[in-house]
Amino acid sequence: MKTYSFFLCLAISSCSCQYQTVARGKKYSEASSSEYKLYFQDNQGNIVSPWHDVPLFTQTDRSNQTYNMIVEIPRFSQAKFEIHREHLMNPIVQDIEDAHLRYLPNLFPWHGQVCNYGAFPQTWENPFHEDEWTGFKGDKDPIDVCEIGSKPEPTGTVLPVKILGILALIDGGETDWKVIVMNSKEAADKNINTLDDLREDYPGLLESVRKFFRVYKVPSGKPENKFAYDGEVKDK
Repeated sequence: MKTYSFFLCLAISSCSCQYQTVARGKKYSEASSSEYKLYFQDNQGNIVSPWHDVPLFTQTDRSNQTYNMIVEIPRFSQAKFEIHREHLMNPIVQDIEDAHLRYLPNLFPWHGQVCNYGAFPQTWENPFHEDEWTGFKGDKDPIDVCEIGSKPEPTGTVLPVKILGILALIDGGETDWKVIVMNSKEAADKNINTLDDLREDYPGLLESVRKFFRVYKVPSGKPENKFAYDGEVKDK
């Protein structure tokens, strides 16, 4: 166990040292001339795409059981940051809706986002293909990730995570998978390897995550989201 934990620490250190972020513009500014963009830079000083250049798997776990997550929205924050599909090098920007910056509502008992929210690099929800499990086409975005560890992670973090399960959200008639993960070091420290482990250590957490994604758009006048599999979080 000590050797395994040390190995995970090496994986996390290697990943966090490999990339840094470079901010441009003014955070939370609605002026197009000062749009906030968070770029990624490798250890050689090159601007890289968090979507296309960051590997899906951590390079130090040869079993391919540890994934890289790009954190977009820190836990308990409201600004709706996301990887921009069209901008050159895919910086993280704040989403715009009806010509205004988008913020998540506070839904009691949560403040903002219920988890560290982000995406898996090197993935894509195909809008031209009907998903065989949900019956709906993809939403054109990288696959979404919900990290349920105890620590909020900053926007732009490349975080090694362990996959525990998946939730099949149907958003506006499109497939929008939400992969439930925990940062790999915390999962190893707490010996959380399955959804059953998570339920035992954190009873009610999965239900809170599912409820959040069902109702978080309601305050803006939109209907509740629906799920495939009756909202069951499926085991990995």
